[in-house]
Amino acid sequence: MSDQELQPVTQTQATGWEDKLAELKAFIAQRMSGDYAIDDFGFDPELNDKVLMNLLRPLYRKWFRVETSGLDNVPATGGALVVANHSGTIALDALMTQVALLDDHPAHRHLRMLGADLVFQMPFVGELARKAGHTLACNPDAERLLTEGQVVGVWPEGFKGIGKPFSERYKLQRFGRGGFVAAALHTKTPIIPTAIVGAEETYPMIANAKTLARMLGLPYFPITPTFPLLGPLGAVPLPSKWLIHFGEPIPTDHFPDGAAEDPMLVFNLTDQVREQIQQTLYHLLAKRQRVFG
Repeated sequence: MSDQELQPVTQTQATGWEDKLAELKAFIAQRMSGDYAIDDFGFDPELNDKVLMNLLRPLYRKWFRVETSGLDNVPATGGALVVANHSGTIALDALMTQVALLDDHPAHRHLRMLGADLVFQMPFVGELARKAGHTLACNPDAERLLTEGQVVGVWPEGFKGIGKPFSERYKLQRFGRGGFVAAALHTKTPIIPTAIVGAEETYPMIANAKTLARMLGLPYFPITPTFPLLGPLGAVPLPSKWLIHFGEPIPTDHFPDGAAEDPMLVFNLTDQVREQIQQTLYHLLAKRQRVFG
């Protein structure tokens, strides 16, 4: 072994570790004292940025190797509604989109996601979701956040999207009644159609144990090639290659007041968003050379 390999830790490295340790101690002391800010929705930006996102970044950077494009389509300031496809059995696609906007967007924007009631009914998970900035998927909450200038994320396929079988991968499900379009129209904020490739392969659902799902009060109970066959190991997502594209904004500020009450306009805009995402998915799938590359 060479002398170079036996050299002690440098002063710079030691100082770096000391700084990190001091920062951790200060963070814990602040948490213990209760001297930190949360908003009316329970969002704790410091906890989110320093703890929760740090848990997700290895998945984002190393495991899924996420590549983003079109980030300049998300405004640096003001409200915007990110609308994306939903898939993958577990909603990792929403979390990876959150990391993308916080870490890779030039303005480091927080994504305030709208979640299903089930998320907030689950012990611990619901409280964690609130601290991460999420809230119920309802128009009053969405409109308030958009009016405050936040970037709001919605996955209108809901459980139909993340719970669909692998045989239907990358085929968008119904987008519901277009409540997200009404929220954008009310607040005159742009809609950002967003396409996500990669989530479909993380937990390929080959069957749905519907009886067990009903017993547990769940929308579905997935059977994948690794779960429940491998037990806890089956919960590890497969390392698929991810691409996330934030599409060209669809403006809503040119529509007259009361446009949200026009059902045909809401339907047409919903269909436009859905079609734009579907076409982008086809483009990204053609671009991605290997599923696990």
